[in-house]
Amino acid sequence: MKLLSKSFVLAFAASVVSLSAVAQNWPEKNVNVVVPWPPGGPSDIAARPWAKELTQSLGKTFVIDNRAGGGGNIGTAAVVRSPADGHTLLITSSAPIVINPSVYKNMAFDPLKDLAPISNLLRVPLVLVANPSVPAKNLKELIAHIQSKKGSFSFASSGNGTPQHLTGELFNSVQKLEMVHVPYKGSAPAISDLLGGHIPVMFDSTIAIMPHIKSGKVKPIAITSAKRSPLLPDVPTFAELGIPQIESYAWYGLFAPAKTPKAVIDKINAETIKFMKSPEFAKVRAETGSDLLVDTPENFTKFVQAESTKWSKVAKDSGATVD
Repeated sequence: MKLLSKSFVLAFAASVVSLSAVAQNWPEKNVNVVVPWPPGGPSDIAARPWAKELTQSLGKTFVIDNRAGGGGNIGTAAVVRSPADGHTLLITSSAPIVINPSVYKNMAFDPLKDLAPISNLLRVPLVLVANPSVPAKNLKELIAHIQSKKGSFSFASSGNGTPQHLTGELFNSVQKLEMVHVPYKGSAPAISDLLGGHIPVMFDSTIAIMPHIKSGKVKPIAITSAKRSPLLPDVPTFAELGIPQIESYAWYGLFAPAKTPKAVIDKINAETIKFMKSPEFAKVRAETGSDLLVDTPENFTKFVQAESTKWSKVAKDSGATVD
């Protein structure tokens, strides 16, 4: 075996030192954090306290930049086109990462290739809820009622291509139901029609639907998490009820442009984990029903890839589309 040349060894050592210095010096300037949704939305619940904490701990300003439009695609594309130096980041829900490529005909980017996953921040379960007028006290009775309607039973969602929509389609597929999807422009109008009795059921996140469950204006049927939520300890999971395929979350993650140095990715991840263990974020998790998600970039990448595979199949089987 040939010995490595001295110049090669020195060059390699210099590159290692250089990458270490890049991570050590990050952030060298203010960091732009793109949230591809309107201000005040669910992504902001994770993004704003995270930005506040890192601003205080790292001495540079982390600026939240809400760039809504295109189902999250516009803001996400802006991050993809940004320099891969750790000074432009993305905090978003799952839609533009693992759903949009399957429901939009023309995507300006490939999220699995053009973005580097850093950390999952929140993973919020969905709840299947019904208007009190629906004659079903549990999931078994609801399924029987839907089947009796033979294609005339509808379900609402916060929009085409959302986790709420595709979870409904997954439920349709697994149970061989024929529910008709009625998309709305956001959770608020969908919930309004659910409360008014214009729509019988919908899936929505604990963030959006909890106030209406607490008030008794809707009745929870089942929750999509792997285990029961502390927010709804009396509501069974789909797995408990014999349908383990219905495990679904509205999750919110942190990403950087692809080719961002791994040392920088690892530093951002480490700072994020510190924040996620803080008392302030514990309050956020408690309010949203999210578990503590302390993970590596590598494991989060595997999770994103698995989610992409799962939802692309649901989208294809259901024919879901936005364009």
